Parts: sequence; structure tokens; C-alpha cells
Amino acid sequence: MISVEDALDALFSLVTPLPKEVVALTDADGRVLVEPVTAKRDQPPFAASAMDGYAVASCAPGETLEVIGESAAGHRFDGQVGPGQAVRIFTGAPVPGGATRVIIQEDTERDGDRIRISSDPETATHIRPAGADFRAGFQLDAPRRLWPEDIALLAALNADRVSVSRRPRVALISTGDELVMPGEAPASDQIVASNIFGLSALFTRAGAECRVLPIARDSVTALREVIGLVDDANLVVTIGGASVGDHDLVAKVAGELGLERSFYKVAMRPGKPLMAGRLGGAMMIGLPGNPVSAMVCGHVFVCPVLNAMQGLPAEPTPLSAAPLSKPVGPNGPREHYMRARWKDAGLEIEDRQDSSLLTVLSGSDALVVRPPNDGPRAAGELVSYLPLRRIPSLG
Repeated sequence: MISVEDALDALFSLVTPLPKEVVALTDADGRVLVEPVTAKRDQPPFAASAMDGYAVASCAPGETLEVIGESAAGHRFDGQVGPGQAVRIFTGAPVPGGATRVIIQEDTERDGDRIRISSDPETATHIRPAGADFRAGFQLDAPRRLWPEDIALLAALNADRVSVSRRPRVALISTGDELVMPGEAPASDQIVASNIFGLSALFTRAGAECRVLPIARDSVTALREVIGLVDDANLVVTIGGASVGDHDLVAKVAGELGLERSFYKVAMRPGKPLMAGRLGGAMMIGLPGNPVSAMVCGHVFVCPVLNAMQGLPAEPTPLSAAPLSKPVGPNGPREHYMRARWKDAGLEIEDRQDSSLLTVLSGSDALVVRPPNDGPRAAGELVSYLPLRRIPSLG
């Protein structure tokens, strides 16, 4: 067995980064930007009002000013504002020349074309200077995964199309005579295939295009036929059949088809029977069949591989740290990814850690990572964890 760290290094050595493609900004959310985007002008491109009110050169409480025009968003006032004058102005509108501040409308009283400063104006100028957000030459760096906030910034940079990495094509294969697809009626000795759908959702969120292939039954012929459907996938992920039982045929059949195996078995729990290599033009990862084991390995190994394929740094998923809400006993010789949920005092490791229990995984917020031979931990001690989905609330 090799360590989780060594397994990740071996996986990254098998990765071939994917080519780039240009997509419309409307299709860029969640994609990996591979070329930086540079601003060609300042934002805002002019000094703009931050409030509705009156743009003035100077003023004092009780002073009366003449309103000489109006400046609205998209319709600037082209003249100058001098002493004793004011321009009606609205939020986002260009500030006219000569104006040094905006008096908010609540601090004024208007009578026809004249206003009186009714109260002591605020010290704030209520003017957003040109380039307050970014200047011409500002660059949104790459590579980076694009989030909705990045899409808004790219639009402000006037980018309608961006260069992104092509999505990895992932072929998913479940194996086993015991499996039926959701919606089918299982026999008394069968179960419903769940891993492949959870993994497909996980990998799609990591930027992949996933294809769920038919279940490969426990025969050499059946497995060969399903692997033959892989087509143009960049990554083949098998679930189950990678252990050492008489019916675990993935390693045997893949080897006969030319698999160049990199490693087999990782010193972790859950997830020890993990296999990886290259099969023709595709990378191949064989995941364990237990549902929790498969999902944990998806988080720990496959998602970082998908990131690397899309041009992001080849590195593990970053871990965070949080206190334990209750004590936990010592760990064994394998790195342990323990399901946990947030409590007011921190992370509480679930009592039941069997790798078949999807209900426990579904109710968990994080995987607490216990190093090999880690000693007992007291309540309040910091532990490393891999976040699953929810943001902690620690009071």
C-alpha cells in the first residue's frame, strides 16, 4: 500500500492537461479560465455620484444655490459647476466638472430652480472617483475556477468571450451482478446502484462532462463490452470490482486491454482498494465499491485530478481546521477520513463510520482527516477536515 500523498502524486503524473476553447461569458460559470483578461479602461470610467442629490462646488448650511442642470446615468451634464450653483444628480451619474461633492437630497429644500442647504452636510463627498474599482491594465489572472462573482467582473471588464479549459470527459462504469439502476425492481439479492450517480454529480460540479455507462456484470465478456463503450473519454472511472475477490475483474480485464497500472491499494480508510493507470488514451481510476468509500475517494483523489486536467495546480483539496466538539479515540495505521457534522462547539465525529452507510455521509458536513497512528484527541483540540458542503456556525 502507498500513502494518500504518494497516490495523489502518482495520479497527477498521469494527468494530461486539456486544450483550451473559447466560450461565451454566459457559458463560463464553473469553467477554468486559462488566459488572463485585461481591462482596457477604468471602472468607473468617470467620477460618479454615489447618491441622489446635488453636485456642488462648495456649500454651507443655510446657503441657497441655483440649479443649472441635471446629470443622470447615461446622460451627463456637460457644463461646469461654479460657486453658488448646483446640478441635480442621480446615483451612478457622471459628476460634472467643478463639483467637489454631492449633497444628498435629504439635506436640501428645493423651490423651483433654487435649493437651500437645510442642514449641516455630511463630511462624505458621495463621489466615487474614476477607477475606484479597477484601472485600465487591471488583470483577472488565470488559471482560476470562475464563480458567479468572477463572471460579473469579467462583464465589467467588457469581456464577452473567454478562454477556458475544455471540460474533462468522464466515463463512469459500475460493476457487479448485484446492481440494478434506480427505478428498476431489484431481486431479493440485489441492490440499487447509488455510487455512480453521486460521483457523476460530484464530478460535474468539478467541471467534468460525465457519461454513465451500462452496469458491467461480473464476467470478462460483459466488462470488456462496457469498457469498449468508453469512446473519447479523458478519464474512465470504474466503481467496484477492483478488490481481490473471485468476482473482482476490473484489474484483470483492464490489464488484458492494455492498462499501464500505476498503483493499487492506498493506506486509507475508507477506500483502500484504489487502482489507477492509463488505458489507451485515457486515464483510469478504479474506485472501491462501498458507496462511502467511492464518494470519499472521489473527493480526495478524482476531484483534484479533474482540477489538474483543467489547468489548475496539481495539488490536494485544501484542508481546513476546526475544534472537536467531543473527544475521539486513537486512529489506526491508515489515514482515516471520518464523517462529521457541525455542532455549536465544533465538529462532532459520527459514531458510525461503516463505509456502507450513505445516510451518515448525507448528514455529514465534513470529513475529519486523522493521520496514521494519530493519538486520542480531546474536545476542543483542532483537527484537519475536508469540507463537504455546509458552512460551519460555531456560535
